[in-house]
Amino acid sequence: MNMQWIERYKSKLRTPAEAAKLITSGHKVYVHPGCAMPEVLVDAMCDRYLELEDVEVFHLMTVGKTRYSLPEMEGHFRHNALFIGKNVREAVNDGRADFTPIFLSEIPRLFYSGVVPVDVALVHLSPPDEHGFCSFGVGVECTKPATEVASIVIAQINPNMPRTLGDCFIHIDKLTCCVEVDVPLKELPQVDGNLTSEELDVYQKIGKNIAGLIEDGSTLQLGIGAIPDAVLKFLHGKKDLGMHTEMFSDGVIKLVEDGILTNEKKTLHPGKIIASFVLASRPLFDFIDNNPVIEFHPSHYVNDPFIISRNDKMVAINSAIEVDLTGQVCADSIGRAFYSGVGGQVDFIRGASRSKGGKPIIALPSTAKHGKLSRIVPQLASGAGVTTSRYDVHYVVTEFGVADLYGKPIRRRIQALVDIAHPDFREELERYAVECKYIAAGTVQVH
Repeated sequence: MNMQWIERYKSKLRTPAEAAKLITSGHKVYVHPGCAMPEVLVDAMCDRYLELEDVEVFHLMTVGKTRYSLPEMEGHFRHNALFIGKNVREAVNDGRADFTPIFLSEIPRLFYSGVVPVDVALVHLSPPDEHGFCSFGVGVECTKPATEVASIVIAQINPNMPRTLGDCFIHIDKLTCCVEVDVPLKELPQVDGNLTSEELDVYQKIGKNIAGLIEDGSTLQLGIGAIPDAVLKFLHGKKDLGMHTEMFSDGVIKLVEDGILTNEKKTLHPGKIIASFVLASRPLFDFIDNNPVIEFHPSHYVNDPFIISRNDKMVAINSAIEVDLTGQVCADSIGRAFYSGVGGQVDFIRGASRSKGGKPIIALPSTAKHGKLSRIVPQLASGAGVTTSRYDVHYVVTEFGVADLYGKPIRRRIQALVDIAHPDFREELERYAVECKYIAAGTVQVH
């Protein structure tokens, strides 16, 4: 076996401060997102902020500190969010950071085409294997494409990063320099512990309603948050489920171990869970380590609607902030205030709609603000974005049931959506629909 790469690897080792000196004013810096956030490298970059001007830092949602988005960093760093996380939301809505609306499936094309140049990629990798290849670990998503076009690739090498399999490797010869660390990965556990008993009950009902739509042999996509987590708990008793999803979390472990998530009936990549990243905690990181059942691929493959549609019985489950009576979905803003991003919602809604036997699902609690606001609304809030159009929506699910909107005219959509709205708001929704002449008075049966 040729081990000459080991000496080349050693020659690339640097301290965090030495590595950060490769970043200069005006650079566009991509940061490995999610639980792979290379915080040691990011901290070293931020420590130099007084030496730097006009450095653009861009990435998807990260788990960790984002010092470059603080007010005192203005003029030195400016963040560009490709998906807005909690840690940069204030900066975006204060005008100190930017937001680029983009489908997750199309982000790699931004890099490859040069529409968004990448000067530096800060990545978090597993140690090299015997051939000199490092794994992108808990997230390959848009990071592998970024490294393929970046002029400088700085890697944080960590023995705690799992070695995941699939199209998720980079050879040490592609790295400009490396910083060895031994630190825990950032974790994002399931959200149950942060919910009140009332909230938990709502999400459990939503999860049960969604599970009722899932047939044996279905392939699942699960977004992030309490709803997908709740769905997982109601899949016991199902048979031969599969998974093709941009991400998954801790609840998947038990489904695999209990023989429910077998992937054997998948029509694309049978026997394999296909994903591009995980947002989870240490037990799942250990589960995916060197696990041949799981393949990670970049987002332009996993999230391609035409690839997704090749999975028969594809079930896409995504959440929303509000849905109007015609079926328009807002999932990325609260009014004009940006909240998150489109992520993979539209990619998977469209992929599932084109799948043989597929089911695209939008799910949300019926109310917000402790029951004071309906999330089934007469019209989207002023300034709110349409994340998923009324033309793409098939199923909408709340704790009160399932509305099947596909192929239905507006008046029948209104009946279906009023039926799953909270009872306190149903008469108000009907009055609006009558005023707009969407329906005739008395058409909707308010229960």
